[in-house]
Amino acid sequence: MDHSIERAELDGRPFFFCGVGGSGMLPLAQIVRGLGYEVAGSDRSRDQGRTPAKFEWLESAGFTLFPQDGSGITAPEQILIASAAVEDTVPEVSRAKELGCTRMSRAQLLSALFNEAGYSIAVGGTSGKSTVTGMIAWILSEAGYDPSVMNGAVMKNFAGPDNPFASARIGRPELFVSEVDESDGSIALYRPTIGVLLNVSLDHKSIEELRVLFGDYVREAGCAVINLDDDEAAFLAGKASQAITFGIDTTRADLTVEPGSIEESAFGISAAIIDNRSREAFPLVLPMPGRHNLSNALAAIAATSAAGLDVEKAAYALRSFEGLARRFDVVGTTANGITVIDDFGHNPEKCAATLRTLRAMPGRVLAFFQPHGYGPLKQMGDELAETFARELGADDVTLMCDPVYFGGTVDRSEGSERIVELIKAHGGEAEYIATREACGDRIVELAQAGDRIVIMGARDDTLSEFAKGVFERLE
Repeated sequence: MDHSIERAELDGRPFFFCGVGGSGMLPLAQIVRGLGYEVAGSDRSRDQGRTPAKFEWLESAGFTLFPQDGSGITAPEQILIASAAVEDTVPEVSRAKELGCTRMSRAQLLSALFNEAGYSIAVGGTSGKSTVTGMIAWILSEAGYDPSVMNGAVMKNFAGPDNPFASARIGRPELFVSEVDESDGSIALYRPTIGVLLNVSLDHKSIEELRVLFGDYVREAGCAVINLDDDEAAFLAGKASQAITFGIDTTRADLTVEPGSIEESAFGISAAIIDNRSREAFPLVLPMPGRHNLSNALAAIAATSAAGLDVEKAAYALRSFEGLARRFDVVGTTANGITVIDDFGHNPEKCAATLRTLRAMPGRVLAFFQPHGYGPLKQMGDELAETFARELGADDVTLMCDPVYFGGTVDRSEGSERIVELIKAHGGEAEYIATREACGDRIVELAQAGDRIVIMGARDDTLSEFAKGVFERLE
């Protein structure tokens, strides 16, 4: 990976984003255009007619869009932004090679902008990054600090008619908040003033590789903010030169929760936060359910505390935090009490957090899961199967279709059938149905009054449309 690209090398040059509508590319394209650069792009989803509203909005906001046929790459000074996974056969990549254009990964460009900022807050970990990034952004914004924010999900507090796809916020370039990704090893590129570590668990890499990546990340941060509830994260705390710790289940963290103060409902969670540094207690009322979100809130408060903000004010700001799209996003509830939820859960830890939140409330769970690729399914399929079997009850049902596949040379020999058989072997109730459409039919057929239906998966924007479609049919 090229570590040598500096911000100065980018100035005055036009950018072309390959896959501009993707959850990682879209907010970065917004930030780059917000900094005054010329931005164009292409996307296979646009060519295939998927999520047309997103691409119509991009064009109306001043982004120039091309078919993914190489026609948008016209000059050597253009910088091509393409994921490392994009193959050389993609027309933009081969055309850029012919012209001698600079090619950068998303992480190389993001880290160049992030490291240039005077004050930077990075959020790392296997699960919860987007939510905590959104929470930190909202606390800083409410405190009047106008941060620039790079996120992987739409932040509802910042979304509106002028920007319905607010996974980025264009603020002061010298104050930068971003989630950082370990899945491709690119977390090593960032030099954060404050580095948050939420958890360390299986997703795309082995636990040994993750220990090295996150250990180096913690060491590089000016101040590390570490979750002591997570054994792997707590183990890495010793590598930090300076640290602020948090945790729900530990009394030795700097920020923790008063035992017995947690109150949960279907729509939120509240608790008394203890700041062990000052021996003070503050109320936290969070308008989103689940203990994992209480932990996320502690992480955000600890991070903003590391930046010098008042703990009580940070906790108060989160009362009005609206959450993120596709993070336990309630689509609606029918007249007979069937609730449909749209959720980004795609690895064992994220799925467990969502399923645990659902199981904390009465009612059967119908969990639909669309794996986000054949590679990830091979890597963590066994843990996923254990998660669904463990977290769901005897009356609950898991439904699984084939993994997302948009083309390419990936090995497709191991699919969803194996995972469903593993769930059954662990004692769970599961069904494999090849197509998502047929899964939708089966969900409508199975649904009963009082059920909670959760639509889970990543890397496919049309899942939200699918969730809405299921709800409309049930209504």
